Amino acid sequence: MATGRTSKQKGFHDERYRALVGTLVEARKAAGLSQGALADRLDRHQQFVSRYETGERRLDVVEFIDISRALAIDPASEVSGVPPASTEMTKS
Repeated sequence: MATGRTSKQKGFHDERYRALVGTLVEARKAAGLSQGALADRLDRHQQFVSRYETGERRLDVVEFIDISRALAIDPASEVSGVPPASTEMTKS
């Protein structure tokens, strides 16, 4: 059953989600960390970092918080900057 939402607006393709992940990627690079080094801080495999950075895997909120803290960025301030969904996205 169609919901009126295009695939471009869902999940990994939501521009707001991609912007949040982009912030994590930028923070990792600014810290001079490789994916492997960040993975070590998180006690995860390097593939975990690679997969969320490339969009193969979606992060849940707890993972986002853990990654943000490992990168010394405030997860609350990052999330508070996310714009609300457009009215096109909220129509069913």
